[in-house]
Amino acid sequence: MRLVLVLGDQLSAGLSALLKTDKATDVVVMAEVMGEASYVPHHPKKIAFTFSAMRRFAEWLRGEGWQVAYTRLDDPENTGSITGELIRRASEYGAVGVVYTEPGEWRLIEALAEMPLKTHCLPDTRFIASHQEFEDWAKDRKQLRMEYFYREMRRKTGLLMDGDQPEGGKWNYDHDNRKPAPDQVDFVGPLRFAADEEVLDLVAKRFGDNFGKLRPFWFATDTDQAQDQLSHWVEGGLLKFGDFQDAMLNEHRFLYHSLISFYLNAGLLDPLDVCQQAEAAYRGGHAPLNAVEGFIRQIIGWREYMRGIYFHEGPDYVGRNALGHTRALPAMYWGGETKMNCMAKSVAQTHDEAYAHHIQRLMVTGNFALLAGVHPAEVHEWYLAVYADAYEWVEAPNVIGMSQFADDGIIASKPYISSGNYIHKMSDYCGSCAYRVQDKTGEKACPFNLLYWHFLDRHRARFEGNPRMGNMYRVWDRMADERRETVLREADAFLAKVDAGELT
Repeated sequence: MRLVLVLGDQLSAGLSALLKTDKATDVVVMAEVMGEASYVPHHPKKIAFTFSAMRRFAEWLRGEGWQVAYTRLDDPENTGSITGELIRRASEYGAVGVVYTEPGEWRLIEALAEMPLKTHCLPDTRFIASHQEFEDWAKDRKQLRMEYFYREMRRKTGLLMDGDQPEGGKWNYDHDNRKPAPDQVDFVGPLRFAADEEVLDLVAKRFGDNFGKLRPFWFATDTDQAQDQLSHWVEGGLLKFGDFQDAMLNEHRFLYHSLISFYLNAGLLDPLDVCQQAEAAYRGGHAPLNAVEGFIRQIIGWREYMRGIYFHEGPDYVGRNALGHTRALPAMYWGGETKMNCMAKSVAQTHDEAYAHHIQRLMVTGNFALLAGVHPAEVHEWYLAVYADAYEWVEAPNVIGMSQFADDGIIASKPYISSGNYIHKMSDYCGSCAYRVQDKTGEKACPFNLLYWHFLDRHRARFEGNPRMGNMYRVWDRMADERRETVLREADAFLAKVDAGELT
């Protein structure tokens, strides 16, 4: 007999390791271990979600006829690591080897490959693009831009295609998906499900000091519940998702977002099936093309592309720091007090929900870290720790590449930076901020306004030749010398306060 490893983000009936083994003879191994729960200080909700979903999946497997060797975190025989549990179970059952589906982190891939057991690693077939398909697409390309990969995924899946042409005549309707925050939101937000109180008590006891609020806990923890959330959103949120997907509001944390990334990334939902349900809403006249295309692009375009980049670039990708940034992550990211309302709101939401949407991550917390010159490894570890949908294969390229430009432009053609004007346009954050977004200098000047020019000035040699950034350097050069000096002086003073841990 063989052991069949199922990890906490592989909770899928169609997992290759399950399909290629025999429930009559083989034993599934699942384990809650400190090694996985603590390699970064994970949000308590993320840990609770993972353990709860693992326990329910184990019960489902037993109901399907599998023998499951399940180790709980508080099991006195728990070795504390995935490899340790496999070695222990191999001895217990007299197993001849281990079959597993490729993990989504190099850390685990390397650990499993080095085990003193016979192993067989299978490809993760739950994704639309295989590693080889991505490599074939990337071969001989000077730039690996997501948009062109996305078109290949549309052709492969047939999603939103009219023959060999994109539905509506355009591949991308992102231009229609940038409306400012609405005056009111008429979608009730995500469904809330009953928690496994035994798991919550365990997490509270073992991880109570981690950043993040454990209760109330509302996540789906099995495929049926996750499907209920998807259906709930398709029926009520998809209609306006496209229009307001970039918007941010003080009093509405979820707006029209689907909140299914947790479930997709843990394996409770199938990405192609999710996209087909969204497409069916469009075909049935229940959702507009711009909303459905934008949603599908996030899954078969962006999500698949992130995975492709992660494996294409290799294990050293997470350590890259092309801009040479060295600043420590400011205390405000861990809930320290700040006068910047956009940062306070985004971090508070992250603390409470283990969730923030893509613009809060990219253009608020990510934007500030990049402008301030925070070391990308610290930014990466923070995002990996605090979000319930964060697994390294998807989180690292989003942070190292898209958000922090630490990969020197493999993903993004320019850094994703902005002054306070963008946040003001897309949110109501600025109206209740101690700073004034209209002020470019002075005591009340929005820090994003100062740091934006500071970033451009200190990285001029690298970016002034970038065709997408040249105009901003021309604006900078047209400013009076005295004004430029004031901006840089005030930005330096602000950063000095950040470094000193003073209120900013």
